[in-house]
Amino acid sequence: MTTKRLLVLFGVLLISTALLAQTKMPSIREMRWGRDYNLHVKLSNDTNYVMDVRALHHTGELSFNSDAEGATYYPVSLDEEFINHIKNRKLDSERHQTTDSIQPTTRPTTLWSALHGTLGGGYVHFVNCLVYALESNHLRLSDPIMRRPETKWKPKPMTQSYKRTRKWEYYVPYDQKQAQREYKLRKRENDLRDLQGIPEKFLELFLSTNQRNYDKLRAEGKKMQLAQIDLVRLLLGAKYLGIDQIEFIQQRVTSSVLLYSVSNLPSVIIFDDYKAAVAMTLDKTGYKIDYVVFQDQNLLSDQEFESRYQMIEAMIEAINEANEKVFRKRLSSYYGS
Repeated sequence: MTTKRLLVLFGVLLISTALLAQTKMPSIREMRWGRDYNLHVKLSNDTNYVMDVRALHHTGELSFNSDAEGATYYPVSLDEEFINHIKNRKLDSERHQTTDSIQPTTRPTTLWSALHGTLGGGYVHFVNCLVYALESNHLRLSDPIMRRPETKWKPKPMTQSYKRTRKWEYYVPYDQKQAQREYKLRKRENDLRDLQGIPEKFLELFLSTNQRNYDKLRAEGKKMQLAQIDLVRLLLGAKYLGIDQIEFIQQRVTSSVLLYSVSNLPSVIIFDDYKAAVAMTLDKTGYKIDYVVFQDQNLLSDQEFESRYQMIEAMIEAINEANEKVFRKRLSSYYGS
């Protein structure tokens, strides 16, 4: 790469970082519970939104203990600091690679190590950023680089991975029949580590959707459901990915985070047991609460409001601790760093 092209690259990255700093993601200035299942949200940039509560993610009361094994996923916004962190990290990485081209670089050998090395954070970041890349179409499992080359070569002796993947058109099981077959085989062999912590509703959707229904979801433009199914497909094929495919996914996911739109609506979750609407954000440390409004807020005393708020805070803290435990277990027992 020429010096001129490098200067242009650095200029683009620095300008984009400066622009993001100038156009900060709007925060919630006011949120109130209206009639007919509506939430009225006013942002710091004076834009107003009416959100139908029935269309938002709901959750009942959750409890976590020290033995919690699962991770919890919420459809939340990515924090502005986190996006800036990725921008600066990418810029530093480009500078390091181009100013010292003699020094060899270590190429990631697993999907986890590739994304963790770029994005940082724990497993919850890994899941959220993959889902966002898939849902925004920055990452498509049918991209040409994900297609397996046609060959008549066969390993001798025949390997188990070859037997499992020889009929796959892509490096991941792209057909639902193939993907569900791989899932059932892995479950029978007690080898679902790649899916550890994936939301149960993702798995339920994946298992209940045949290829015909998948194609129907695509025709209807149901990006969220497609992304959840594709996440399961991708992770089922994660251990069969080549280094080129891993680096391709790493680049696409990182790019999707860098291009994250500052105009995204706030992500709101309804905690039914507390009659609360909670705007959530994902930052480098985990989930955090941006804003809380209770359905019966006008009837609550200051003490009752504070008590409910603290219970929700404690629950989010427990969720973050459970996610961190999954991350540590995964890092130490399965994936390379």
